[in-house]
Amino acid sequence: QVRLVESGGGLVQTGGSLNLSCAASASSIRGNVMGWYRQAPGKQRDLVAEIRSGGDPNYADSVKGRFTISRDNAKNTVYLQLNSLKPEDTAVYYCYIDMIYGRYWGQGTRVTVSS
Repeated sequence: QVRLVESGGGLVQTGGSLNLSCAASASSIRGNVMGWYRQAPGKQRDLVAEIRSGGDPNYADSVKGRFTISRDNAKNTVYLQLNSLKPEDTAVYYCYIDMIYGRYWGQGTRVTVSS
């Protein structure tokens, strides 16, 4: 069982920034894909960004150039830097990790962008 704990969400004005963190309880995340999804009210959960160790990150078109995903394998943590935030970025952001035996999710952290 892997536990993911997210932090860093909050309320920010349009154009502002936030930095989300997700710490995994796994013994090591080195070989695992980690990433972030988000779910806005009344909408499906969509991929925001994902990252492999040593590989190029993958971003949704809607966040390219504004969001940056990174990871620190020594801290078992993945980060999502959110810049130039827009009201349409308002959602609950969930991190995940893909393990050999399945995908695990965090509890979510809410990001609200006011206009």
